[in-house]
Amino acid sequence: MATTTTLKPAVSSGQAGLSGKYLTVVLDGEAYGIAVLKVREIIRIQKITPVPQLPEHVKGVINLRGRVIPVVDLRIRFGLKAAMTELTCIVFVQIALTAEHSVQMGLVVDSVEEVVILGKDEIEPTPDFGAQLNTEYLLGMAKVKGQVKTLLDIDRVVAPDAIRAITAAANP
Repeated sequence: MATTTTLKPAVSSGQAGLSGKYLTVVLDGEAYGIAVLKVREIIRIQKITPVPQLPEHVKGVINLRGRVIPVVDLRIRFGLKAAMTELTCIVFVQIALTAEHSVQMGLVVDSVEEVVILGKDEIEPTPDFGAQLNTEYLLGMAKVKGQVKTLLDIDRVVAPDAIRAITAAANP
C-alpha cells in the first residue's frame, strides 16, 4: 500500500511546513488548494451509484477500473447548493483514515484550475473566525497572483465520510 503524506502546520516556523505543490480546484467561484501528494487522478463527472442512508454530501460510489470508490460532493459538504456544469469533475485523492490505513476517495468539484507551487512566504495561518466556526480542516490561506486560495486538510474534510461510505459500499 502506498504511503500517505499528511501536511500539518509547522509549530514554530510559521507556515514553512506547508510549502509545496497544490492542485487548485474551484467551488462556487472560490479556489481551494489540495496537496498534490494527495491527488491520484482527475476524471470528468460520471454516473455515481447512490448508497442509501449516507449523508447528503456523500453522493455514493463509482467503479474506477474495477475498484469501488466513495464520492463526496464538496459543494454540498461546504454548505453550497449542488450544481453541475461541463467543467464539473471528480478529483481522486488518497485519504488517511489512520496512521496505517488510507483509502482513495473521489471529490466532485466545479472545475480544476492549476497546480501552484507555494513558498512559506505565500502562506498565512487560517484567520480566527471566532469560536462558532470550526476551521480544523483548513491548513492556511495562500496568496497566489493577487488572490487568496484556501488550503484544505483533505483528510479532515472527508475522512469520517470515507469510513461511512466504505462500510456502506462493502455491506449493501
